[in-house]
Amino acid sequence: MRVLSWNVNGLRAVMGKGFLRWLDAQTAQGAAVIGLQETRAEDDQLAHVHEALAERGWHVVVTPAARKGYSGTALLSRTRPDVLETSFGRPEFDAEGRLQLARFGRLVVVNGYFPNGNGKDRDNSRIPYKLDFYRFVFDLLDAERQAGGRILVMGDLNTAHREIDLARPKENAGTSGFTPVERDEVDRWLRAGWVDTFRVFDAAPGRYSWWSSRFGVRAKNIGWRIDTVLGSAGVMPFVRHAFIQADVQGSDHAPVGVDLDDAVLA
Repeated sequence: MRVLSWNVNGLRAVMGKGFLRWLDAQTAQGAAVIGLQETRAEDDQLAHVHEALAERGWHVVVTPAARKGYSGTALLSRTRPDVLETSFGRPEFDAEGRLQLARFGRLVVVNGYFPNGNGKDRDNSRIPYKLDFYRFVFDLLDAERQAGGRILVMGDLNTAHREIDLARPKENAGTSGFTPVERDEVDRWLRAGWVDTFRVFDAAPGRYSWWSSRFGVRAKNIGWRIDTVLGSAGVMPFVRHAFIQADVQGSDHAPVGVDLDDAVLA
């Protein structure tokens, strides 16, 4: 089974940019769960989306932000989740629609749109909020992870972990997404036992998932790898492959994902 994540930079917009063709191709490859981020729409704006996805056999749950046209997540699945949580008792996060947690048998899938730390004036003023979100998600899952739970945390993590994960690390050392404190937080996750699934299968440079929409940088592959699927130790024996679909257009981000043994559910 395939599990995917994609920051679509507007769900209504990406529908007009080949999303359904991409979805059909992924369905043919065994896609079972897809997490979308930065959906920037509410259910009453998405009637045509729900109709098109239902016709294709997809169950959809949209978690919008309170602020219109901002943030938001959506979870697509071939079967209805056994459990789906979209509210976590933290108003500062719930109000931005940043997190969905779904259970399919023994598999836990967390779809997260982790905050950008830039702030309104690009002064890194939202880094504390971003780190609070990271820590909240870590703590939310920690007991289950330690107990051997089969967990995937996927989404736009908004952090490039190592120098290999962006084209211009020196120029961006002080930019949110690559500051030491943000990279240290990712280190903390990995030390605790989370695994960056992509790097298990591909250690090469130049593998990116986001490119600025300015200056033609995508064609030059001047990008960042900030979209990730993290796996718990309990899920890793079932992970067969991890990938970035860098050739898929429609957003400034590329889809990322993993292929799993179906036994992960049982």
